Amino acid sequence: MRIRQFALVGATTALLAATAACGGNSTTAAGSGDEVTKVSVTIDGVGAVDTDPALARKVPVDLRGKGTITVATNAPYQPFIDFKVEGKNDEFKGLDYDLFQAASARLGLKATFSQQPFDGLVPGLQAGKYDAIAGGITDKKERQQVATFVDYSASGTGFLVRTGNPLGVKTVADLCGRKVAVQKASNQAKNLASYSKDNCAGKAVEVKEYPENPQAVQALIAGNVEVVAATKVNLVDIAASLTGKAELVDDPSAPNGWLASPNGFGFLKADKDLAEAYRAAVQSLIDDGTYGKILAHWKQTPIALKQATVDQAID
Repeated sequence: MRIRQFALVGATTALLAATAACGGNSTTAAGSGDEVTKVSVTIDGVGAVDTDPALARKVPVDLRGKGTITVATNAPYQPFIDFKVEGKNDEFKGLDYDLFQAASARLGLKATFSQQPFDGLVPGLQAGKYDAIAGGITDKKERQQVATFVDYSASGTGFLVRTGNPLGVKTVADLCGRKVAVQKASNQAKNLASYSKDNCAGKAVEVKEYPENPQAVQALIAGNVEVVAATKVNLVDIAASLTGKAELVDDPSAPNGWLASPNGFGFLKADKDLAEAYRAAVQSLIDDGTYGKILAHWKQTPIALKQATVDQAID
């Protein structure tokens, strides 16, 4: 995916007004010491998601007592996060928004999101301005110096070809000797050049760079290149809009794309118990089918994982 860059330290802007969790209600379960709050949220394409008391007890006591978790994000970055209404920056929608809301409800928490500059997300988390960050953030080893990531999806490079896949492209190995369009200065440009040098002796990948992905796609349609290499998450929607003209290659050996990197929800490194609670909550959503429905609603089934993991960055 497009690797969104931000600094690990430095000042961040003031936290904007937080928004309430989507359409939920809550009641307090009776008990002492281990008391949890029952929360229910309604997610488009899914329906109601409710609290699991056993999972809720994994949440650190101080946060469980507050009943609310604050989340910083940076919209728009579709399909992960976007503004619900254009021009209104305190209401959100998107895959990350829905999944985080669902996981929070499962833990007996309401999640409030606020808009922040992207390069201020990690510094703000480090400064304790909010409890978590979300919005299509790539889990990277450098970022793990400050944050612990609960990985909920993975996205690498996908390959777009003409309808019918006349060249029989299945994996990156089939790109040797082919004309491949990429976005200028993208990870695909760098990675394909490296792959070609190491693996395509005598049949180099002819990497052709374009200013933006739409120009690369148009070059494929026009017959000027044979393949487009781009972030798979972005190619899913592009392929759907080009029925009869282009299609996305299905590589069973790399279902999330070539060199897939995980996307994660970030928590302060010291809050490993909170991260583990969210990992367990996401896994419960995977197990009961809620996760799959959320990804399907946002047309992102190809980036799904079978297991929620922690800190699985590949670089």
